[in-house]
Amino acid sequence: MTFGTAKNKFNLKKDIKAPIAKKKSQKLVKHGDERIDNYFWMNDRENEDVIAYLESENEYNAQMTAHTKPLQEKLFEEMKSRIKEDDESVPYKLNGYWYITRFEKGYDYPVYSRKKESLEAEEEVLFNVNEMAQGYDYYSLGGLNVTPDNKLVAFGTDTVSRRKYTIRIKNLETGEILKEEIKNTTGGSTWANDNKTLYYTKKDPQTLRSYRIFKHILGTDPKDDQLVYEEEDETFNTYVYKSKSRQYIIIGSHSTLTTEYRILDADTPEKEFRIFQPRERGMEYSISHYNGYFFILTNKDDATNFKLMRTPVDQTGMDNWTDVIPHRKDYLLEDIDIFKDYLVVSERNNGLNKIRIIRWDEQADFYIPFDNETYTAFTGINPDFETDMLRYTYNSMTTPTSVIEFNMRTREKKVLKEQEVLGGKFDKENYTSERLWATAKDGTLIPVSLVYRKGLKKDRNNPLLQYAYGSYGSTIDPYFSTVRLSLLDRGFIYAIAHIRGGEYLGREWYENGKLFTKKNTFTDFIDVSEFLIQQNYTSSEHLYAMGGSAGGLLMGAVVNITPKLYKGVIAAVPFVDVITTMLDDSIPLTTGEYDEWGNPNEKAYYDYMKSYSPYDNVKAQEYPNMLVTTGLHDSQVQYWEPAKWVAKLRELKTDNNLLLLHTNMDTGHGGASGRFEALKEVAEEYAFLLDLEGITE
Repeated sequence: MTFGTAKNKFNLKKDIKAPIAKKKSQKLVKHGDERIDNYFWMNDRENEDVIAYLESENEYNAQMTAHTKPLQEKLFEEMKSRIKEDDESVPYKLNGYWYITRFEKGYDYPVYSRKKESLEAEEEVLFNVNEMAQGYDYYSLGGLNVTPDNKLVAFGTDTVSRRKYTIRIKNLETGEILKEEIKNTTGGSTWANDNKTLYYTKKDPQTLRSYRIFKHILGTDPKDDQLVYEEEDETFNTYVYKSKSRQYIIIGSHSTLTTEYRILDADTPEKEFRIFQPRERGMEYSISHYNGYFFILTNKDDATNFKLMRTPVDQTGMDNWTDVIPHRKDYLLEDIDIFKDYLVVSERNNGLNKIRIIRWDEQADFYIPFDNETYTAFTGINPDFETDMLRYTYNSMTTPTSVIEFNMRTREKKVLKEQEVLGGKFDKENYTSERLWATAKDGTLIPVSLVYRKGLKKDRNNPLLQYAYGSYGSTIDPYFSTVRLSLLDRGFIYAIAHIRGGEYLGREWYENGKLFTKKNTFTDFIDVSEFLIQQNYTSSEHLYAMGGSAGGLLMGAVVNITPKLYKGVIAAVPFVDVITTMLDDSIPLTTGEYDEWGNPNEKAYYDYMKSYSPYDNVKAQEYPNMLVTTGLHDSQVQYWEPAKWVAKLRELKTDNNLLLLHTNMDTGHGGASGRFEALKEVAEEYAFLLDLEGITE
């Protein structure tokens, strides 16, 4: 059922006045260049005027979308009805116990449990997060880490959504939570083999950079914990973990372009870490230990798409590294899993995931076959060396997620679990997916993954939502989504644009979408949109765009460049005030991202950033209908970026299109913490799109 148009509905609400933010002129000068920021004052979470402005925007959003509340509720119930509420993960075995994560009907949070030796054994509940989360607007539990003797578990909790976790320890024999509290951490930790020494990572209280590794001895005051390692380079983060072999505690340091590791025998926590291979700018490597060797995934020697090397455990300097799998120009080597008899290699070729099985004795070398045109496949939890069984996950845009057990010896596979889509209406035969190639202005072919209901007519009248991310080498694979069905079943096409800045087509695909080539990310997205219009999938009257975080930067850049190409845009937690943020090294993530965006303290980077920074390039022109979302406690993209952006858009835009800002006053970058609460945010976004299309049911 449809009625009216978005414009007519908006006119009915024209008596509702949009908030007008106060202007306080702030002069920002760098490299002799002067910028005037009238909304700089919003950078103060404690300022009552800031909170009042955010709340006024929330009230305006509520009033302007009040007529969509029934649709939002219907979408929420519809999406919720597809989810198996009493669901559980496929159990995996580690150190004598089967570990299970399950959800109970009617509850938002998981229950973590285990069973000793057999799945028929009595269940032992480690944590019921539903009970722990009571009384909190936001609750996240993570970093579960059991001692080698299976008697204690360390865990981290965050109740604010600033990703600052407090580590606690639970006695699994008595159920007691021990008194020591370790605050301001990443939440993750790892035990030495003595069952009493715990290594963890502290964050800088202001920038939230993970920069210090400490050693805690069970039963002592955390104030007395020993500093083991401090990462002094502000462009690096550090972390600590245990090798799959459980023989080494490993400290990693990483920046965008460079990595470094330190190792320590897990049996001797009283000793000091030794460096594996000193950092060299531009050289990345990761390490896995097995059978007297470390296996190294690295871009050493200009191996752009990475190669696999190995070295003896007592000779870890790179002069001793030798090739196992050489570099290949057309294959991106992404990860490895090591087993007693097999090496499993996760690769990407022409954008598609490949899983390669190699026997150490060279008696077999083959790929697991996949038969879809566009799909996602990746290895799962495989903690056991002594097995022929590999677990991997497979899905496509039309096929629900399956966890598959593959016998590497017999090559037989068994589906351990296929995601259930409840509600009785889903049939994967009703949908089709395809991969297209759009030609960018510079002649580069840009892959696009599409999904839609079968029987679609290419008559330019189809609503189409185009999504992309395009930064940090992060690849958005063509994955299955139960919530997306609510758009597809209402006639939408969903498109993922695999633009430069990700690694869909290898490492060079990333290199050509960062620093001084960042604008390729934006123009690729626009070129994909124009291609889809040319191919009659949709038209500008029915085309929508969506991106979050760095993908929100993408949205901000795109609407400045081609404001009339889209009917509506959703920008979630958008990174839009690029220069000001990257000049403020007190903000979380800033210094660690100079290799991604550039350092604007250098004039060349400053000038390039200024040429695309969404906030700095807002001008007097028409903009599409827009929904912008953020979280007050966001630690990655601070709330004031989208708030300032919306205020400036309101000031300068020349149209009467919708401009809505919704700030979740209780959460941060990831949104709501409960599995069903998060669906309400999706329902709000989808209702925004459907309303613009005049779709009311």
